[in-house]
Amino acid sequence: MPLPERKIEHRIGVQTPPEVIWSFISDIGGWPAWNPLYPKAAGELQFEAVLDLEVAYPGQPVRRIRPTVQDWIPNEQIIWTRSVLFGVLLRATRYIEIEKLGDANCIFSNGEIFDGPLFYLFGRKRRRSIKAGFTAMGEAVRAKAEAAFRSASEAST
Repeated sequence: MPLPERKIEHRIGVQTPPEVIWSFISDIGGWPAWNPLYPKAAGELQFEAVLDLEVAYPGQPVRRIRPTVQDWIPNEQIIWTRSVLFGVLLRATRYIEIEKLGDANCIFSNGEIFDGPLFYLFGRKRRRSIKAGFTAMGEAVRAKAEAAFRSASEAST
């Protein structure tokens, strides 16, 4: 019997090319300057690299996590994983995705898939807090990317 899983995700439309978003999403160390979900962040986008992050879900204490980068594709996605409680009882796969729709618009998605028998310990309040954190990150991405794209467009005219 497969282990149960739970996905929490936020998606938002952004009026920029994916490259604009990637320019600051790929700079993990720069996240604290604009990203309300990660007030401290360090690490490099390299396969199997360990990131050092503090995650600040609304209404919860700030927690330090050390996920491992599993995959990344420039202008498209970043995926990392972390295991909790011996790596068997709860595993989290975090993803950030940019889906190009046109020359100057895309969908920014960020979410996490939890699997393992202990995901049931995530009560409704904690799931809402995680979703609120992903929403805050998505809105921050949109605001930063659209402002940068507007500024670059105005400078080129």
